[in-house]
Amino acid sequence: MTETRAALILVDLQHWILGMHPWEPTPAAALVDACARLREGFTEVVLVRHLHADGSDGGPEAPAGRLHERVAPGPGDLVVVKHGLDAFEGTDLGARLAARGITDVVIAGLSTAHAVAATARTALASGYRVTLVSDATTTVSAAEQDRVLGQLAAAGAAVRTTEEILSGRLVTGS
Repeated sequence: MTETRAALILVDLQHWILGMHPWEPTPAAALVDACARLREGFTEVVLVRHLHADGSDGGPEAPAGRLHERVAPGPGDLVVVKHGLDAFEGTDLGARLAARGITDVVIAGLSTAHAVAATARTALASGYRVTLVSDATTTVSAAEQDRVLGQLAAAGAAVRTTEEILSGRLVTGS
């Protein structure tokens, strides 16, 4: 029997993205709070940053492009820089997760309909057990949030709340 090893993947929690929209159903401040709480429950954490390949966003040191302070990288965290929606595409995320023996990924961040969904679809296709955190992901409307989480659940992802994750419920109904 294979041991389960889970990693938390926090997607696009950068200042410029957090400030892009009035996010719904979870506002940006509550999203950051939930992600910071989740982070405390994981020893394996991946922080995903979106940077424009041409540097038009000011590059990795631009203040707007930095990760929110509450989810800034800590010792042992993986940081992945992507230039598109999917955290796996064009990055070494898959290889880095495999090197750590990760079997399950818990995905939170922005935006549910874009980067979170793209990353979740690739993780599912790559054989990871995927859990999405419903109150630690958000998009531009509650209807879109429900639709996208429903589609990802139909594709095989589990959907849980922050409380369920922190109490040990990842991809099973236990």
